Amino acid sequence: MKKVIVKCKLKNRDEFEKKLTEIDMDFSPMFWRHERIYVPRNYQKKSSFPRLVLRTEMKAVDRPAKYELELRRHIEDSGVDIIDTTIIRDYSEAANIILQLGFEAQNEVSSRRQELVLGKGTKLFLDKVDGVAGYYAKIEAELGEKDKVEEVKNEILSTFAQFGQDPSTIIEDTYSEQL
Repeated sequence: MKKVIVKCKLKNRDEFEKKLTEIDMDFSPMFWRHERIYVPRNYQKKSSFPRLVLRTEMKAVDRPAKYELELRRHIEDSGVDIIDTTIIRDYSEAANIILQLGFEAQNEVSSRRQELVLGKGTKLFLDKVDGVAGYYAKIEAELGEKDKVEEVKNEILSTFAQFGQDPSTIIEDTYSEQL
Protein backbone atom coordinates (compact mmCIF):
# COMPACT_ATOMS: atom_id res chain seq x y z
CA MET A 1 0.00 0.00 0.00
CA LYS A 2 1.33 3.44 -0.90
CA LYS A 3 0.67 6.33 1.45
CA VAL A 4 1.48 9.99 1.82
CA ILE A 5 2.09 10.80 5.48
CA VAL A 6 2.39 14.28 6.95
CA LYS A 7 2.89 14.94 10.66
CA CYS A 8 2.87 18.19 12.61
CA LYS A 9 3.53 19.16 16.18
CA LEU A 10 0.45 20.73 17.67
CA LYS A 11 0.78 24.15 19.24
CA ASN A 12 -2.34 23.55 21.32
CA ARG A 13 -4.04 20.15 21.43
CA ASP A 14 -7.25 21.45 23.00
CA GLU A 15 -7.75 24.10 20.30
CA PHE A 16 -7.06 21.52 17.59
CA GLU A 17 -9.66 19.12 19.03
CA LYS A 18 -12.15 21.96 19.53
CA LYS A 19 -11.96 22.89 15.83
CA LEU A 20 -12.66 19.27 14.90
CA THR A 21 -15.63 18.94 17.24
CA GLU A 22 -17.08 22.20 15.88
CA ILE A 23 -17.53 20.41 12.55
CA ASP A 24 -18.91 17.25 14.18
CA MET A 25 -15.71 15.22 13.99
CA ASP A 26 -14.58 13.28 17.02
CA PHE A 27 -11.66 10.98 17.73
CA SER A 28 -11.95 7.33 18.70
CA PRO A 29 -11.15 6.39 22.31
CA MET A 30 -7.46 6.56 23.16
CA PHE A 31 -5.42 3.37 22.85
CA TRP A 32 -1.85 2.36 23.67
CA ARG A 33 0.81 1.35 21.13
CA HIS A 34 4.34 0.12 21.56
CA GLU A 35 6.65 -0.23 18.58
CA ARG A 36 10.09 -1.77 18.23
CA ILE A 37 11.78 -0.37 15.15
CA TYR A 38 14.36 -2.51 13.36
CA VAL A 39 16.67 -1.30 10.59
CA PRO A 40 19.25 -3.02 8.37
CA ARG A 41 22.78 -2.99 9.80
CA ASN A 42 23.93 -0.48 7.17
CA TYR A 43 20.91 1.82 7.70
CA GLN A 44 21.36 5.51 6.95
CA LYS A 45 18.89 8.25 7.83
CA LYS A 46 17.13 9.83 4.84
CA SER A 47 17.70 6.75 2.71
CA SER A 48 15.10 4.51 1.11
CA PHE A 49 16.14 1.52 3.23
CA PRO A 50 13.31 -0.58 4.69
CA ARG A 51 12.40 -0.56 8.36
CA LEU A 52 10.55 -3.29 10.18
CA VAL A 53 8.19 -2.31 12.96
CA LEU A 54 7.05 -4.88 15.50
CA ARG A 55 3.93 -3.38 17.07
CA THR A 56 1.78 -4.14 20.09
CA GLU A 57 -1.58 -2.41 20.25
CA MET A 58 -4.00 -2.39 23.19
CA LYS A 59 -7.38 -0.86 22.36
CA ALA A 60 -9.10 -1.98 25.60
CA VAL A 61 -7.93 -3.56 28.83
CA ASP A 62 -10.52 -6.31 28.61
CA ARG A 63 -9.40 -7.40 25.12
CA PRO A 64 -6.19 -9.16 24.10
CA ALA A 65 -3.33 -7.19 22.58
CA LYS A 66 -2.92 -7.14 18.80
CA TYR A 67 0.55 -7.84 17.37
CA GLU A 68 1.59 -6.68 13.91
CA LEU A 69 4.71 -6.68 11.80
CA GLU A 70 4.99 -3.77 9.42
CA LEU A 71 7.46 -3.35 6.58
CA ARG A 72 7.85 0.36 5.97
CA ARG A 73 9.91 1.98 3.27
CA HIS A 74 9.99 5.76 2.72
CA ILE A 75 10.97 6.59 -0.85
CA GLU A 76 12.81 9.90 -0.41
CA ASP A 77 12.64 11.00 -4.06
CA SER A 78 8.86 10.76 -4.23
CA GLY A 79 7.75 11.38 -0.64
CA VAL A 80 5.74 8.16 -0.68
CA ASP A 81 5.72 5.52 2.04
CA ILE A 82 5.25 1.91 0.99
CA ILE A 83 3.72 -0.04 3.85
CA ASP A 84 2.81 -3.70 4.20
CA THR A 85 1.37 -4.97 7.48
CA THR A 86 0.64 -8.47 8.70
CA ILE A 87 -0.81 -9.73 11.96
CA ILE A 88 1.49 -12.06 13.93
CA ARG A 89 0.69 -14.55 16.65
CA ASP A 90 4.08 -15.05 18.30
CA TYR A 91 5.79 -11.74 19.12
CA SER A 92 9.04 -13.32 20.40
CA GLU A 93 9.41 -15.56 17.37
CA ALA A 94 8.85 -12.62 15.02
CA ALA A 95 11.53 -10.59 16.86
CA ASN A 96 14.00 -13.49 16.55
CA ILE A 97 13.31 -13.84 12.82
CA ILE A 98 13.88 -10.11 12.29
CA LEU A 99 17.26 -10.31 14.04
CA GLN A 100 18.26 -13.41 12.06
CA LEU A 101 17.47 -11.53 8.84
CA GLY A 102 20.22 -9.03 9.71
CA PHE A 103 18.11 -6.22 11.12
CA GLU A 104 19.02 -4.54 14.40
CA ALA A 105 16.89 -2.70 16.92
CA GLN A 106 16.95 1.06 16.35
CA ASN A 107 14.54 2.25 19.01
CA GLU A 108 11.34 1.60 20.95
CA VAL A 109 8.43 4.01 20.85
CA SER A 110 5.44 3.95 23.20
CA SER A 111 2.50 6.22 22.55
CA ARG A 112 -1.13 6.87 23.20
CA ARG A 113 -3.15 7.38 20.05
CA GLN A 114 -6.60 8.44 18.93
CA GLU A 115 -7.80 8.17 15.36
CA LEU A 116 -10.37 9.84 13.15
CA VAL A 117 -11.41 8.70 9.68
CA LEU A 118 -11.46 11.73 7.39
CA GLY A 119 -12.49 9.91 4.24
CA LYS A 120 -11.92 6.78 2.23
CA GLY A 121 -8.30 5.77 2.84
CA THR A 122 -7.49 8.90 4.86
CA LYS A 123 -7.04 8.96 8.63
CA LEU A 124 -6.03 11.59 11.14
CA PHE A 125 -4.16 10.46 14.23
CA LEU A 126 -3.57 12.37 17.45
CA ASP A 127 -0.44 11.04 19.17
CA LYS A 128 1.21 11.55 22.54
CA VAL A 129 4.63 9.90 22.41
CA ASP A 130 6.34 8.92 25.67
CA GLY A 131 9.63 10.80 26.01
CA VAL A 132 8.75 13.49 23.44
CA ALA A 133 7.18 16.77 24.53
CA GLY A 134 3.83 17.84 23.14
CA TYR A 135 1.16 16.27 20.96
CA TYR A 136 1.32 15.41 17.28
CA ALA A 137 -1.29 15.19 14.54
CA LYS A 138 -0.57 12.87 11.64
CA ILE A 139 -2.56 12.40 8.46
CA GLU A 140 -2.07 9.25 6.40
CA ALA A 141 -3.65 9.16 2.95
CA GLU A 142 -3.62 6.06 0.76
CA LEU A 143 -2.59 6.71 -2.83
CA GLY A 144 -4.72 5.40 -5.64
CA GLU A 145 -3.24 4.49 -9.01
CA LYS A 146 -4.14 7.87 -10.53
CA ASP A 147 -3.36 10.03 -7.49
CA LYS A 148 -0.47 12.47 -7.73
CA VAL A 149 1.75 12.69 -4.66
CA GLU A 150 2.06 16.49 -4.67
CA GLU A 151 -1.71 16.97 -4.96
CA VAL A 152 -2.38 14.61 -2.06
CA LYS A 153 0.33 16.24 0.05
CA ASN A 154 -1.11 19.70 -0.70
CA GLU A 155 -4.58 18.47 0.36
CA ILE A 156 -3.12 17.25 3.64
CA LEU A 157 -1.35 20.56 4.22
CA SER A 158 -4.62 22.40 3.45
CA THR A 159 -6.42 20.23 5.98
CA PHE A 160 -3.84 21.10 8.64
CA ALA A 161 -4.15 24.80 7.74
CA GLN A 162 -7.95 24.53 8.10
CA PHE A 163 -7.38 23.36 11.67
CA GLY A 164 -4.97 26.20 12.51
CA GLN A 165 -1.60 24.54 11.87
CA ASP A 166 0.98 26.46 9.85
CA PRO A 167 3.72 24.85 7.71
CA SER A 168 6.39 25.57 10.36
CA THR A 169 4.84 22.86 12.57
CA ILE A 170 5.43 20.07 9.99
CA ILE A 171 7.84 17.42 11.29
CA GLU A 172 9.85 15.25 8.88
CA ASP A 173 11.54 12.98 11.43
CA THR A 174 9.91 9.78 12.66
CA TYR A 175 9.03 9.49 16.35
CA SER A 176 11.94 7.07 16.72
CA GLU A 177 14.36 9.66 15.32
CA GLN A 178 13.02 12.32 17.70
CA LEU A 179 13.75 10.22 20.78
